[in-house]
Amino acid sequence: MSQVQYRPASDYQTLNVSPLTGTIGAEISNIDLRDTLSDAVMQEVQRALLEWRVIFFRDQAITTEDHLRFARWFGDLEVHPFAPEKPGYPEVLSITHDESSPGKENVWHSDVTWRLQPSLGSILRALQTPDYGGDTLFCDMAAAYNGLPEDIQAKLEGLTARHDFNNFRQGLFSNGASAEEVAKFDATYPNPHHPVVRTHPETGEKSLYVNRAFTKEIDGLDAAQSESLLELLYAQARVPEYQCRFRWQPDSIAFWDNRACQHYAASDYWPARRVVERVTICGDVPV
Repeated sequence: MSQVQYRPASDYQTLNVSPLTGTIGAEISNIDLRDTLSDAVMQEVQRALLEWRVIFFRDQAITTEDHLRFARWFGDLEVHPFAPEKPGYPEVLSITHDESSPGKENVWHSDVTWRLQPSLGSILRALQTPDYGGDTLFCDMAAAYNGLPEDIQAKLEGLTARHDFNNFRQGLFSNGASAEEVAKFDATYPNPHHPVVRTHPETGEKSLYVNRAFTKEIDGLDAAQSESLLELLYAQARVPEYQCRFRWQPDSIAFWDNRACQHYAASDYWPARRVVERVTICGDVPV
């Protein structure tokens, strides 16, 4: 039976932090992201993110400029090479799902692990939400690692796995890209080989760092061994004790640590409309 160790909420000097579960997810209720927040406040936001993997804000009627300013405190911003951007704002990923474009992010994943330097994290803002459905689930991958038997943890030590943007590659072909054009993307984004167990650069915690969307095989294992081990590791994200679930409302914001958690956008609202915008912070090479 999967169990996690309950982690009581820390004391914060400036923030009201309300955990959603004993391991992942917390809502911050007393700041306004339209303001230029002090470094002291932002450092506490950062601490909450590291402690709870994903943090949430309600009733944030921010502008795109506010969204970008808040994100830039944490680092440089990524421009996604395959996804639609907001006109005039290349760092803002615009995602709309409705009757003609059903949701398709309903697979457990970490963002852009097909990059040599995957993202630190993402800040997602809801502009329009369905009356019901469309929640996002998050999974604590450090808890998932800690919940594995010791012999499996030992087996994972030192293993790496290949990651690939194959879903986007197929989309390029479907949209009429030539083989030569796709080859340029392959050269620009060569397949990285990341650790199966990643050590967080700020907390030092170990977490599982393979995901069904982008991980293709474990290096050094034959196909059957790789598939069997990956299926075992993928399954850990489905354990409810490692998860939290967030119900979106207009002007809600989620900020997740891509180095420590995975997420799953439930596509249970078709044909209703859901509009969100995402800003992603650049990360570093996983170790």
